[in-house]
Amino acid sequence: MSAPGVSPIKPFPLDPEVLRAIRPMQFRDARAVAELHHAAMGNSLWSKLGLPFLQALYQALVDSPWFVGFVYAEDHQVRGFIAGSLDTSAMYQDIAKRRYMFLGPAAAWGLLRKPAVARTLLQTYRYFGVSGAEAVPAESLFCSFAPELRGKRVSGHINKVLFDELAARGHKQVKITTELDNEGANRQLQSWGFRDSHRFRFYDKDMVTYVLDLLGHPRVEPLS
Repeated sequence: MSAPGVSPIKPFPLDPEVLRAIRPMQFRDARAVAELHHAAMGNSLWSKLGLPFLQALYQALVDSPWFVGFVYAEDHQVRGFIAGSLDTSAMYQDIAKRRYMFLGPAAAWGLLRKPAVARTLLQTYRYFGVSGAEAVPAESLFCSFAPELRGKRVSGHINKVLFDELAARGHKQVKITTELDNEGANRQLQSWGFRDSHRFRFYDKDMVTYVLDLLGHPRVEPLS
């Protein structure tokens, strides 16, 4: 799993208390997850459409069979989350078809507040054609935590839970797309053994798609 001269990836040291605080995302979590998403990714397209849209989006996602998401909760309060998919293209087609009457008004409200977002929104259909790694359907999409949890390795635990779940469902690889100049994200992904698979231009930003082999990975143990 490691290139010559690179330290081998070791099994992830688990904290049972952190693991006990991680559970599958539910419909009731949508508001808290939307707030965490907006706080961490306020300049992203979905955040610019506003909190009502983000809440509607996550309510739709948890109802999709293609969605895989987990939250980290302390004292019944959601403090972090990760959102992934078994097949992102199929997932968005699914929620657009079944939940358009639910998502449409929320998106329209956001566009009325920020009409300039419409131009960016029209570009989203290009993502699946330019992001690369088409042969890898499973994807980790969004991850965010309360600021005070940084450095407590909660992110590593919840990523492992997602990767274990994807492996248990028969996926051999997972992909993640991030901005090329996001040094922290790039460094973290490389530390897990993700490899740079494809680079592209999207939303006027330089992006990179990383791919991780789940089979035989020292930190991935398919859930039974």
